[in-house]
Amino acid sequence: MESLRRTVAVVEDDASMRRSVLRLLNAHGFLAEEYTSAESFLGRDVRNNVECLILDVDLGGMSGLELQRRLKDSGSGLPVIFITALEDDTLKVQATRAGCIAYLRKPFPAALLIDAINDALES
Repeated sequence: MESLRRTVAVVEDDASMRRSVLRLLNAHGFLAEEYTSAESFLGRDVRNNVECLILDVDLGGMSGLELQRRLKDSGSGLPVIFITALEDDTLKVQATRAGCIAYLRKPFPAALLIDAINDALES
């Protein structure tokens, strides 16, 4: 019996980074959904079962941290992996305290992201 592919959403406003992450996810057997903003993710068809969220910290409009807060406040247990180009330890502390699975600074090794996704899906 074929195993079901797990769905991972990527919220990233940088098109080239988003494409790179999507290719990586597809190469590792994940189904990937892409969103250019936190607002577009919130407006998605919720019937699509997203099991993990890869989220850029610094998005135009609502920030990744704000999206994580909204999800948590609504009772969502969706695991979040933050990715960022920002060198800001305060943001990392905020994200970690809010319960993110991983906080990766760009550019990050592909294996770190895949390991973090697998950890998120196992918990």
